[in-house]
Amino acid sequence: MPYGTLYLIPVPLADDAAAASYTPYLIQVVNAIDEYIVENEKTARKFLKQAGILRPQSELILHDYGKHARNSGSVADYFGGLLKGKNVGLMSEAGCPGVADPGADIVAEAHRRGIPVAPLVGPSSILLALMASGFNGQSFVFHGYLPIDKGERAKKIKAMEQQAQRERQTQIFIETPFRNQQLLAEILRIGKPQTRLCVACNLTTADQQIISQPIRQWKTKNHDFQKKPAIFLLF
Repeated sequence: MPYGTLYLIPVPLADDAAAASYTPYLIQVVNAIDEYIVENEKTARKFLKQAGILRPQSELILHDYGKHARNSGSVADYFGGLLKGKNVGLMSEAGCPGVADPGADIVAEAHRRGIPVAPLVGPSSILLALMASGFNGQSFVFHGYLPIDKGERAKKIKAMEQQAQRERQTQIFIETPFRNQQLLAEILRIGKPQTRLCVACNLTTADQQIISQPIRQWKTKNHDFQKKPAIFLLF
């Protein structure tokens, strides 16, 4: 029996961003399958409802791969349906599965087992921020979260700035929303005046904010990104 396909289904980045996140094919896929591997069941069910799923949600099979579930079991536990020929959807809590997301482990296991993988089009905050920054989209690197230790974080910021200038390469990174202001202050303290900084905040929402300018201009005005999902870029 041929294996099913693992569909990688992007989820909206924010509660009010549904209309900016769906494609007709994505809606077609979610109405054709009844089994999902999800990072957050509440988020997944809300997304499926907004996407216009026709099947009653009581008929769905949802496998939890949230932090607790990942730490207590094996990713192999999620592959029963796929091995029997069923198509299954993989959903992150927000954005694209496998991109800055633990779903990458499930995708890797699918490849090891010879299970077809099909990524669907949808929102990625990393790529959206890069698109909107005006920085180099030919060469870029995503660093994820920076070190929490102040000394190590400062070293990392300096190293990224040097790499951006040496290789003309965009440096992309993130912080937990409640530490955004501390990170911004650190970048403005360390960075050279001509270094370009972009902060893309609340992407795909009605109040999204994208500011891209040299650090010397950032210092002329106060900006509040506290407790708001944001992507930082240096160039």
